[in-house]
Amino acid sequence: MCPIPELRQQFPILTSKNEEPFIYLDSGATSQKPQQVIEAIDSFYREQNANVHRGLHTLSAQATSAFEQAREKVAKFLNVQSNEIVWTSGATDSINIIANGIKAQLSQGDVICVSALEHHANIVPWQEICKEKGCILKVLPITKSGILDLKSSVELIFEQKPKIVAISHASNALGNIQPVEKIIEAAHKVTATTVVDGAQAFMHLRPDLRKLDCDFYVFSAHKALGPTGLGVLYGKYDQLNALNPLRFGGEMIKEVSFEMTSFQDAPSKFEAGTPNISAVIGFSAALDFLNSIDYKELQQYEQGLYDCLLTQLRSINGIIIYGDTENNIGTVSFRYKNEHHFDLATFLNGYGIAIRSGHHCTQPLMKALDIDGTIRVSLAFYNNHDDIDAFIQALKESIDLLEI
Repeated sequence: MCPIPELRQQFPILTSKNEEPFIYLDSGATSQKPQQVIEAIDSFYREQNANVHRGLHTLSAQATSAFEQAREKVAKFLNVQSNEIVWTSGATDSINIIANGIKAQLSQGDVICVSALEHHANIVPWQEICKEKGCILKVLPITKSGILDLKSSVELIFEQKPKIVAISHASNALGNIQPVEKIIEAAHKVTATTVVDGAQAFMHLRPDLRKLDCDFYVFSAHKALGPTGLGVLYGKYDQLNALNPLRFGGEMIKEVSFEMTSFQDAPSKFEAGTPNISAVIGFSAALDFLNSIDYKELQQYEQGLYDCLLTQLRSINGIIIYGDTENNIGTVSFRYKNEHHFDLATFLNGYGIAIRSGHHCTQPLMKALDIDGTIRVSLAFYNNHDDIDAFIQALKESIDLLEI
């Protein structure tokens, strides 16, 4: 296997000879893509372009085979069955499919729980279902530093007996690895359906969903070396197949007449129309790339980068770090004194440092922390210690400029 630091050479955007410096520390927004993913997409359009499941000709058969093999790769990666994997347009789309599909099983007064750390995509769909069905949204609480209060959250679940518990595996804003196993265990004791947003966790944690035992799990390909516009929805088969479909059209139907229509079983019933075939082919290559890396080595390497970043940030007077720094996927969310995060991010961009500033689509979390946003640095295995050193130097110089 290739040593982790050498994998960086396989990412064209990180190794191109640009005149301007470029340090990419925004993998929480989207990951960069290795050469083999780019080539897989290019090769599909050059040599194999055809629709899937719709033709008897050779190109269609080849495309269909590659498309379904990718589904099997995802299932194997997650330790589930391939008929439990649905292709979607992203984690947001996946959550909306679940929320729309399960609402027929809900009644007025039913409780839905989300955590205070959730991305808007795991809040708003449930809010809309609550408005439509007369359900009640309850929030699993966090501590003042932005960590899930596990004891109080479990007590709330036992007290409220929700029908649905939706929680992120890792916080996109703070990087916290959530104690989802204990939340899922508590939820199942009150027969709640569990929905886990794995958008940030999939690449870093490689979840075993049989072991995790969640009912639904979602993520986006683009945060795991794959293309944009593609996501995955996993569901335990009986519960997945019980969902009503969100979209209707070709491919997902069994039979159509002007009197009635019947639908195929999952996963086909959720994949109306022509899918994002090239993205699936690209993500298949991304999974091959991830499977070629020793998982323990990857985690150790990312942890080393994260520890180095934390140490250097903590040496700067005035830096305030939020979230769980003991259990983290490699994301640091911080502020400098009372300076506005946007100003600091603008200065950093002038040094070629790509980071994220703002509320990170977690406005309720920012309100709970009594701030309007943070600077977010999100690492991946293709970063190195030179990236961190360059960032810290640029940060110190940017702070000096702010203080003039």
